Amino acid sequence: MAITPEGMLAAPRRGVTLANPSGDFAIYTSTNYSFEDHEPTTVWEQLNVRSGDVSTWSTDSNISEVVFVGPTNTSILYINATNEEGDGGISLYTADATNLAAASLVASLPAPFSGLKAASTRSGDIHFLMFAMAYPNGTAYNEDLAEEPASTARIYTDIYVRHWDTYLTPQRNAVFGGVLARSNGSSSYNSSSSTSYSLRGQLTNYVTGKCNATCAESPVQPFGGSGDYDLSPDGSQVVFLTKNIDLPLANFTSSQIYWVPFSGSVNDSVPINPIGATPGAEGASGSPTFSKDGSKIAYFQMNGIYYESDRNIIYIANADPTNFNITSLARDWDRSPDVLVWSNDGNSLYVAAPDLGRERVFPVPMNAAASYKPTNITDEGVPAGMQVLPNNELLISDSKIWSSRDIYTVTPDGNSTRLLFQANLVDAALSGLGPNDVSEFYFSSNSTDTQLQSWIIYPTNFSSSERYPLAFLVHGGPQGGWYNSWSTRWNFKVWADQGYVVIAPNPTASSGWGQNLTDAVSTHWGDYPYWDLVYAWDYVNSSLPYVDTARGIAAGASFGGYMMNWFQGHEMGRRFNALVTHDGVTNSLADYATDELWFINHDEGGIFTSPNETSTYYRWNPVLFYENWATPHFVVHNDLDYRLPVSEGIMLFNMLQVKGVPSKFLNFPDENHWVLDRENSLVWHREIYKWINYYSGLSGASSPF
Repeated sequence: MAITPEGMLAAPRRGVTLANPSGDFAIYTSTNYSFEDHEPTTVWEQLNVRSGDVSTWSTDSNISEVVFVGPTNTSILYINATNEEGDGGISLYTADATNLAAASLVASLPAPFSGLKAASTRSGDIHFLMFAMAYPNGTAYNEDLAEEPASTARIYTDIYVRHWDTYLTPQRNAVFGGVLARSNGSSSYNSSSSTSYSLRGQLTNYVTGKCNATCAESPVQPFGGSGDYDLSPDGSQVVFLTKNIDLPLANFTSSQIYWVPFSGSVNDSVPINPIGATPGAEGASGSPTFSKDGSKIAYFQMNGIYYESDRNIIYIANADPTNFNITSLARDWDRSPDVLVWSNDGNSLYVAAPDLGRERVFPVPMNAAASYKPTNITDEGVPAGMQVLPNNELLISDSKIWSSRDIYTVTPDGNSTRLLFQANLVDAALSGLGPNDVSEFYFSSNSTDTQLQSWIIYPTNFSSSERYPLAFLVHGGPQGGWYNSWSTRWNFKVWADQGYVVIAPNPTASSGWGQNLTDAVSTHWGDYPYWDLVYAWDYVNSSLPYVDTARGIAAGASFGGYMMNWFQGHEMGRRFNALVTHDGVTNSLADYATDELWFINHDEGGIFTSPNETSTYYRWNPVLFYENWATPHFVVHNDLDYRLPVSEGIMLFNMLQVKGVPSKFLNFPDENHWVLDRENSLVWHREIYKWINYYSGLSGASSPF
């Protein structure tokens, strides 16, 4: 059965599994959407880790986050997304996971805190962390309670006016800690799940007020979350990540990790990895995580101080502010891991890293020398999360091109994998999807000695004896890639089931084939990846007889959108019947209208100066080739995209219209670089497919409009 945009968008979106301490069961959220009621419905489901049986755990959609903490293996602390005061804050409850009806309210907090982490202390108290926006004085910010100013004016005196989809304000994220004190009358901590708690004192802000060139913020906006900080297993220590306070925010990627005692304050925080502490390590840091015994802290850090896609290196620090003694693991490994968890015994890490079009899990021992090359224990898919169970197996939640969520366990050596759940075998909209829908090929290009990879995704009921129009998709970034993962924005199978064979190449800039291939795109946006894509098309045209390139269309977002605009002025533009640009660069001389100048400065090879023919700002500018524009072009650009302002899309559309090139413009005033609202996404899919299906001949319609 073909998968439709409606089916894909309405199908359950499942969160990452969270196993209880004994590893008997795990819980996760599942959210469906109804296009009839125009509303989502969220429930919590419970997975039996031994049998794979799934049951409903809770239908209370106000339960937004849960952690297992307390005297038994079923003791939990959870966030309720509302509070009794109805003032925009949240409430905290303790409960037994097997008896939610008996949950106890332990705190009502007047701000929209999230990112809950918690640990039981020796005394039986619970120490917890959450984050919220904070005023410069350190108090939590609540938009519902904030006084509305008489004027809406914004005034800035330095760079970083806005980021992603938000204008920056004096309020910034901060990590707060609190204590839930065990009541004196409670039963023995080690034997009862009926222990009662109450909030002791006020929450402590560990971040706000640490300032120099800029002020600390954790988590780092816009994508930072609870992975930017951690609480030691005994609740005595906190680590948090912030951008480097000694450098301008918009110009550098550098960030540092701070250690602070839970009982301390921002004034007691100590940087673990300031510039100079570790030779070469000056760039972005990530994923600070305590070992299970609290004695070590693992984290990632890049070398490049203004390069967001440099290679992550694994570091280990002592959880001792008098001697962090930082060391690296597998320092020369030519992969860039981005997820980590500790083994139970603290003798190794499990990290996930892009690898040959997948994101694979690799064990890395604590004694891994610089030359150590980790071996993967998983293969297909991209993990959304992983957790080490008491029996040392990993519980992994991942997705694949053919399944929105797979849940399985794998042994530490990778020799045994046990599948517990597969969405494509459960969800009606995904029925029939499977690995046979996908294959891949490698091809050569004139830009690199590396063999380049591309995915092939087939339509339902595919037959190699028939011919299908080509859908040629170019990924964003440019550093990044097309991976074997599910997407609700660019879902390969939904595109294929319009009647196409989808080709999704990973050209120069792609991650997972070595850092050199990723780095090579810098100052080469218009040649290396362009020629790789030409060679990918040539391979398809000469080697895949079931692909009808004469009826092909091409589409891409962000850098992929830039490449559509570059195609339009070059030979590749004439090889397609229609192009689709989603939020792409039209005029590279306007690149400084972006939010993150570090990105532009790196990829363009320096700061913006007077443009001339030797400048990459000028050389790779799509508008220079305006005279060649001729292919029908669909343009999407959103008002809240501050990465690539909406003027880029309007300019593209205006120029196409003036030149008489068939074109259409789609705009969402409430979306950013991505289209996330399901109703908007349905329109996005319908309008784009109406356009490309007309020009590929699939629709038989009399007009694309």
